[in-house]
Amino acid sequence: MVEADFFKRPAPLVAPDLIGKKLVRMQDGQRLAAIIIETEAYQGQDDLACHAHVGKTNRNQVMFGEPGKAYIYFTYGMHWLLNIVTGQADVPAAVLIRAIFPLEGLETMALNRPRQAYSSQWLNGPAKLTQALGLDGRMNGYRLGKPKSELFIENGIIVPGNQVKSSPRVGLGKTPEPWLSLPWRWNLEWQQAKELINKDMD
Repeated sequence: MVEADFFKRPAPLVAPDLIGKKLVRMQDGQRLAAIIIETEAYQGQDDLACHAHVGKTNRNQVMFGEPGKAYIYFTYGMHWLLNIVTGQADVPAAVLIRAIFPLEGLETMALNRPRQAYSSQWLNGPAKLTQALGLDGRMNGYRLGKPKSELFIENGIIVPGNQVKSSPRVGLGKTPEPWLSLPWRWNLEWQQAKELINKDMD
């Protein structure tokens, strides 16, 4: 299990380091696990793409708390998104988990999210993966890695740095520059993840 100190860093440092890590969800006693292959960083009140730029609210208050907690919020009136709080208390920052490659508990994930099951388009979005893992607002503020944890991060696969691509964050609407174009999104292609996982299992 990844130690708490891993998250005690700014989001733009944690986000690329999460690529290749294993996200684990215990749902009704069953282990669902997947490799993280896409992340985005949101750092502080100065970041106009970050929820915290408006100050502390009922919605974003988890971001102002301890690192290593889940920040799960509702958006577009229909989707839950999973973020992990980073940095230090009172400096709001979080990493959005945008895509995963499933490893364990695939049948349960398929029941949770049957659309495009087992395809490369199955879990390539933040709303898709929360549905597959059975995550919603009831776990907002949940501390990852606590005893008998239902949500935590493990070491996964080693990903060569040249295979991880960085680019601007997506879906930011009218967010102004320079925040709109900050290269704070990192991703590993589905096929590359598949090859690395197969190599790791040999």
